[in-house]
Amino acid sequence: MTNLSLDYQQNADQINDLLGIDYSFDIDTRDFLIQGHRIRLYFLTFMIDGALLTEVIDGLLKFEINTSNNQNTFFNSLLANISYHAVGVTKEIDSVVNSVLNGLVAIIVENSDEAITLDIRKYPGRSIAEPDSEKVVRGSRDGFTENFAINIALVRRRIRTGKLRMEYHQVGKVSKTDLCLTYIDGYVDQKIIDYVKLRLKQIDTDEITMSDKALEELLLESNFSPYPLVRYTERPDTLSVHLYQGMFAIIVDTSPSVILGPVSIFDHMQHAEEYRQTPLAGTYLRILRFIGIFASFLLIPLWFALLSSRDIIPAFFRGLFEIGDDTRTEVFFQIILAEVGIEFLRMASIHTPNSLSTAMGLVAGVIIGEIAITVGLFTEIIVLLGSISAIGSYITPSYELSLANKISKLLLLIGILFFDIWGLIGGLILLFIYLASLKSFTRPYLYPLVPFKLGKLVRQVIRFPYTMRPFSKNKKKN
Repeated sequence: MTNLSLDYQQNADQINDLLGIDYSFDIDTRDFLIQGHRIRLYFLTFMIDGALLTEVIDGLLKFEINTSNNQNTFFNSLLANISYHAVGVTKEIDSVVNSVLNGLVAIIVENSDEAITLDIRKYPGRSIAEPDSEKVVRGSRDGFTENFAINIALVRRRIRTGKLRMEYHQVGKVSKTDLCLTYIDGYVDQKIIDYVKLRLKQIDTDEITMSDKALEELLLESNFSPYPLVRYTERPDTLSVHLYQGMFAIIVDTSPSVILGPVSIFDHMQHAEEYRQTPLAGTYLRILRFIGIFASFLLIPLWFALLSSRDIIPAFFRGLFEIGDDTRTEVFFQIILAEVGIEFLRMASIHTPNSLSTAMGLVAGVIIGEIAITVGLFTEIIVLLGSISAIGSYITPSYELSLANKISKLLLLIGILFFDIWGLIGGLILLFIYLASLKSFTRPYLYPLVPFKLGKLVRQVIRFPYTMRPFSKNKKKN
């Protein structure tokens, strides 16, 4: 790295070249002559607080050097005169450039090989609001935003202990992205934290403009697994609970989604609403959610597998397996077509303006579905099962888990097409073995099922009262 020199003009020329000032209108400079010394301010016009910058400049123009102490150089006196709290000093040109590109103000001074940085950033962005995908009936209505500093403040507001660690990192050789690795000391396994830090240092990429998702793929070793090995949340209260349960979090600048790890598959099935109700009501909601998740994944494959074994089905349920003159292959393609149609509907709803989403749902879900049954494209039972399966996938708190379940469901259906019910049994066994082999930052993905821990497994199903939380008893108080 190149250090600043005592040659003011040389420093200015190098910084101008690295910032590309001649080619970018949003990078601005201001030059002043103070006490016979030239100084220059570098800043991004649209990423700073203009009022604070005016105050800083006003203070600089009123500056008078203190000559009572011979050790007080002009630079030190100027630094001491700045009343703003977020002030830094650097000797590296690259650090000056990165500071400016991150939204800070950099000040270079004549006859000094050091530069001053001021953090008076004011990022453009939306205000704090409840996340659309994690709404609750009771509880806080705040959620993370794209503002890095605001997200950190939301966490600090909830976890008021000196054991909370906020470690700053940067990723990217060309475009550097700010990260914050946060955890509670004494609650998290230090070996996992050391492993995450090592992985962060090993990341070799020019940029992570896709922020959290790009970082996830660079951190994890199992990039081709359809099942999510980290969890995302946009709720500060959800993040805080998981930190006290021994997880770590990575807050990424420009992303409202925070990465949580290590996780098991059961962590993707929990929702904040369960902790906002009484233990009995929370357990009821959790069990209903489990049923919905398993229905979204297993209902259609189980029905398809039992088509060839209708003799063992009780007479009361045999009407559900009446498919007329359709063959198994025809039923298979009906199921696939229905699944694709539901995915089309989901994708369209994401990109449809809110004012049109209701009309689109009515047209796609009712009119098209009714016409498809009338013309014989689908049987009624396939439409019914497909609808139940879709509702179950929407119940799944983790969008990534619902997508993974859809992929696994498709593979199960293919196996059943060729091997009947044995395809279902074999597919489920292979899926279990595969999930048992996965690890999220050294933690088994099926924990506490594999390895089996009865007490912890029961707690994944039953929402115990806060007075019975095991993780609050064996930790040192701060």
